[in-house]
Amino acid sequence: MSDAWTAVRGRPARFLASAWPWRSLAYVGGTVPIGLVWLILLLVVLCVGVATIVVVAGMFVLAGIPTLARLAAAGERRRLRLIFPRWPVGRPHPLRDRDQGRVSWPEVGVTVLLATVFWLVDAVVVVMLPAPVVLLLAPVLVRYDVLDVVGWRVDNTGEAWAAVAAGLGTLVLLAYAVTALACGQAALVRHLLDPPEARLAEAVRQLRRSRSGLVVAFETERRRIERDLHDGVQQRLVALTMTLGSAELDLPDGPGLDLVREAHHQAEQALADLRTTIRGIHPQVLTDHGLAAAVHEIAGRSPVPVHLDLALNGRLPPAVEAAAYFFVSENLTNVARHARARSAQVHAWTEDDALIVSVVDDGVGGADPQAGTGLAGLRARLDALDGDLRITSPAGGPTQVRMTCPIG
Repeated sequence: MSDAWTAVRGRPARFLASAWPWRSLAYVGGTVPIGLVWLILLLVVLCVGVATIVVVAGMFVLAGIPTLARLAAAGERRRLRLIFPRWPVGRPHPLRDRDQGRVSWPEVGVTVLLATVFWLVDAVVVVMLPAPVVLLLAPVLVRYDVLDVVGWRVDNTGEAWAAVAAGLGTLVLLAYAVTALACGQAALVRHLLDPPEARLAEAVRQLRRSRSGLVVAFETERRRIERDLHDGVQQRLVALTMTLGSAELDLPDGPGLDLVREAHHQAEQALADLRTTIRGIHPQVLTDHGLAAAVHEIAGRSPVPVHLDLALNGRLPPAVEAAAYFFVSENLTNVARHARARSAQVHAWTEDDALIVSVVDDGVGGADPQAGTGLAGLRARLDALDGDLRITSPAGGPTQVRMTCPIG
């Protein structure tokens, strides 16, 4: 079973035979001395701090309370493993201020509960524990003296065996009571030290990290495919075109030469298509020289005149550069194919730790991101990087497509 609360709600025989009652007893029993220690420490700090506050020294003494609370919370986080074994040891509070000088009120609350309510309640339970043990040992103890257990006078063997039955029942009830008490206290401590909104925030952060990891893995795979095509298939096609070119020189005029010439032409076309494909998978200029140089290359190939305004200093993270490159490439392709524009503009700059790229054209407008897969793919890529894509394209133009992507 995953935790004590799941166990206590399961089958009684399985629960009583498990280690959960003993783990719960260790949790409850440990709370008593730990709570007393923290009560004494807090009283000493408060008394000394209040007594010396007139000479300013008391302020420094009282300022030690957050440190004590942090230590108490660290210990409780470890003790929670007795009730919730999957609780990560040493887990910090995700939402609290990490500044050591600030007060973490959830940790202070746990310390106060530990030093006041928890140890008092648990002490009452611990005091009750010897009673069922005495009842279980009644047949042996009654031989030496008359027993008086919680007002029940046991002075003969028959009553002693009845006390054994009562002791078994009491022990079972105490096992459930101790486990329930331990679960309740541990759940409250867990809620204070790790509230649901904090767990949700941590889950969101992990999701963002995993998405960023997928983007990095995707870019790595794209580069591997580009490298394999460049170093493997492209070199074979180059060798093939050279072989066919040599064959053209050696063959006499006739049908065979015509076939070789046609094959040579098709091989050159395949090589050109492959180079275009390789450049589309991951352009070498982007890897070698960065985003600005890659955007200049895209603009140079565009049939529509493109004005560039790039305020980029230095290199950006590879995933961000790749997203911006394909953003510009896809939008300039759309401008050439669909916009009927006379010119386009590409602006790129960094602001507030984010890269902003805007593509504007003076075409007919009416761009629909749902009409094709290009813009939808760009939106998905930017979403994986916590980026944003905005499209403004009224009928009649102009069209502006703008991306914002965090650099960090």
